[in-house]
Amino acid sequence: MRLAIMLFTRDLRLRDNPALDAAVRRAQAIVPLFVLDDRLIRLAAPSRVRFLLESLTDLRAALRERGGDLIIRRGDPVTEVVGLARDTGADGVFCADDVSGYAAGRSRRLAAACQAARLGLTLCPGVTVVPPGELCPSGGGDHYRVFTPYLRAWERATRRPEAATPGQVRLPGGLTAGDLPGLPGLPGLAGLAAPGPGRFPGGETAGNKRLDAWLRSGGPGGYAEGRNDLAGDQTSRLSPYLHFGCLSPLRLAQAAGPGEFTRQLAWRDFFHQVTAAFPAITTLDYRPGRADRDGQVGWRDDDEALDAWRQGRTGVPIVDAGMRQLLQEGWMHNRARMITASFLCKQLHIDWRLGARHFMALLADGDIASNYGNWQWAAGTGNDTRPGRVLSPLRQATRFDTGGDYVRRYVPELAGLDAAAIRHPWTLPAARRRGYPAPIIET
Repeated sequence: MRLAIMLFTRDLRLRDNPALDAAVRRAQAIVPLFVLDDRLIRLAAPSRVRFLLESLTDLRAALRERGGDLIIRRGDPVTEVVGLARDTGADGVFCADDVSGYAAGRSRRLAAACQAARLGLTLCPGVTVVPPGELCPSGGGDHYRVFTPYLRAWERATRRPEAATPGQVRLPGGLTAGDLPGLPGLPGLAGLAAPGPGRFPGGETAGNKRLDAWLRSGGPGGYAEGRNDLAGDQTSRLSPYLHFGCLSPLRLAQAAGPGEFTRQLAWRDFFHQVTAAFPAITTLDYRPGRADRDGQVGWRDDDEALDAWRQGRTGVPIVDAGMRQLLQEGWMHNRARMITASFLCKQLHIDWRLGARHFMALLADGDIASNYGNWQWAAGTGNDTRPGRVLSPLRQATRFDTGGDYVRRYVPELAGLDAAAIRHPWTLPAARRRGYPAPIIET
């Protein structure tokens, strides 16, 4: 192959990038391309847009170090790929395969457009450890509906070898690279400040630094014991780097080795294969008709309660701490995500879709498969084998924020209280609660 287009999507890295490796090996020269689609930018959390722009800046620098560049275009990815192929005389297109409704539609349209333009299209793995369609239940069906049997198959699966990192990228001459816009230049983000380092600086370089530091600190070894400690915050905080593909999930699984952290990577793969089989996961119940603990199937309309939940003003400290962490950081501890989601669905009886959309509007690591899969799990409409499960905020706070330090960190009204008072602040005089509200429901 004389010339290929390497379309980057959610694989913004050089190390262990199967699509990039295949393009470099099979073509004499390649055109690395990323297309900014305004339809996605309008829907993305500002924290994700910042992370994306920083990741693209880092990727461009890495490609330039190897003699290449990152070509930036803006518009519809399929239109831009076909147009660039026509302008450069490219023979083929390489791209990572993905599972969201948008990504699957892009792949279908790209396949049709490439066929019409007589371009070879190669879709490669790399977004998950095990490709979504690779594992199927022995008893039939196109995907696993329950995690435990999936985990057994996932652990036995033969994994692909790590793809080589290109030492040189040969770019054809005569191309205009294109500028990366700042936040004010993107739709819906004109009022935001320019990207800064933030809590999650984007890019493969930053991801490698965070991974190396976590491994040196013994992160995988202490993960099982510390991952639910809300105040200790011993999670890896690698999720944004996985979402944008700044880190390879396969490489991360190999680096962490067997254990609880790698089990979480299996959960991520599990929800990707669910989403591949059920792309309507963002809007429709995966298992419809499941009743809540009161026997109700429908959801309650309560804008006031929903707003209180979004703002971290429910009067339930552990819930409010999680929601305020999300507002402040664009990220939330995983245990807090479970607690706040269960509270919205199982105690306020508010539609899981509203909660999932709120998370997607703010999370730096907002991922279609993981976010919506976990929300449906919490709501009892998804893959939880115990759909009536309710996570009591009081019991969760007692177990996972024993000293109340997590609540103190994000709910300053309660900072001066001891652990017992923090868990039951509504029993105190209003003056001691410093404006903190009473619970909007009995917990």
